[in-house]
Amino acid sequence: MASKVKRVVDHVRVCIRATFNNTKVTVTDPKGNTLTRESAGTCNYKSSKKSTPYAAQVAATKACQAAKDLFKVETGEVRVWGAGPGRDAALRAACSVIKVISIADVTGVPFNGTDGPSERRQ
Repeated sequence: MASKVKRVVDHVRVCIRATFNNTKVTVTDPKGNTLTRESAGTCNYKSSKKSTPYAAQVAATKACQAAKDLFKVETGEVRVWGAGPGRDAALRAACSVIKVISIADVTGVPFNGTDGPSERRQ
């Protein structure tokens, strides 16, 4: 029996959070409601294997494919956060499953951060 379509969402937002220990991929509708989500940890990668580009690719492919199957997703925009090793691999995997219209880097930039080291005492 074919899976039932919950609702049809034409345009989605794919949020990729690439840290140095894991890569999380969340597919949301334009309002920000989560449709599907995956991470390298939920794809049965443990410890240091979670931080690999291949694990990020698998997570992004699973998340986007699930959104495509359940919600008939056509197009989307991608938001990338972080500087982890799985960043580019997850982006390419998302582009291979759905048609990407725009890519944005939303990594935060620190301002008024911590003070520098103090002078050495004599």
